[in-house]
Amino acid sequence: MTYGFDGILTVTSEGGIRVITLNDPDRLNAMTDPLHEALTDVWVHITRDEQARVVVLTGAGRAFCAGGNVPGFIRNVEDAGYRRAGMRTARLLVDHILACHVPVIAAVNGPAVGLGCSIAVSSDIVLMSDAAYLADTHVNVGLVAGDGGVVTWPFMMSMLKAKEYLFTGERIPAETAVRIGLANRVVAAGSLMDEAMLLARKLEGQPAQALQDTKRSLNLHLQAAALQVLPYALAAETESFSSPEVAATARQFAEKSAARARES
Repeated sequence: MTYGFDGILTVTSEGGIRVITLNDPDRLNAMTDPLHEALTDVWVHITRDEQARVVVLTGAGRAFCAGGNVPGFIRNVEDAGYRRAGMRTARLLVDHILACHVPVIAAVNGPAVGLGCSIAVSSDIVLMSDAAYLADTHVNVGLVAGDGGVVTWPFMMSMLKAKEYLFTGERIPAETAVRIGLANRVVAAGSLMDEAMLLARKLEGQPAQALQDTKRSLNLHLQAAALQVLPYALAAETESFSSPEVAATARQFAEKSAARARES
């Protein structure tokens, strides 16, 4: 099976293991349009890959994924059509990850913020580097947390804890993420991919139909929640982009970008 995404996202194979790497380290793997589209589409390729048994999902460089990118954030404020198209892609991405028939191991090598956090925690098993953290910062910039955390987090920790972290956007260090149920275990940064591949090989050796349909049975809970929650949550997030708070954040981002450009 050939995967081609112009380098912004890479897929490598070892037997039945597919390693998907978000590959834009200079931007901390922020969700530019090309990366967002590639990560949405790659799951269709995985579904058609008859030899695939396990996916390991990670990021290149020092971040897993820094979430939305600044130019896209500003354009979402200014362009309603672009905003609606982005929300459709966000819905597809969540749906595709949850529906993937093979187990997905997130190897969270660094910060996983916003949409990056949602992607990590939508995986089936989450291994975190001791240098990594999770943070869903939607509310901090004036947005409804519409694209993942509101669906998955209440299944993984108490509703009270989910509310606390989604309302405040506070960073969740790796050890805390394990303690509250957002991650399976913490691994030394230098050993993260070794540990992820060791686990992937173990799952690769399991009887395929038994493993895949056990995953499917468990994820039916999450998919039912997504069907119930995402239409409202994403519509509300879309509306957020028209708020004065988000407009102010966009202006701040634009001013900082202009200042950096002048300095360079």
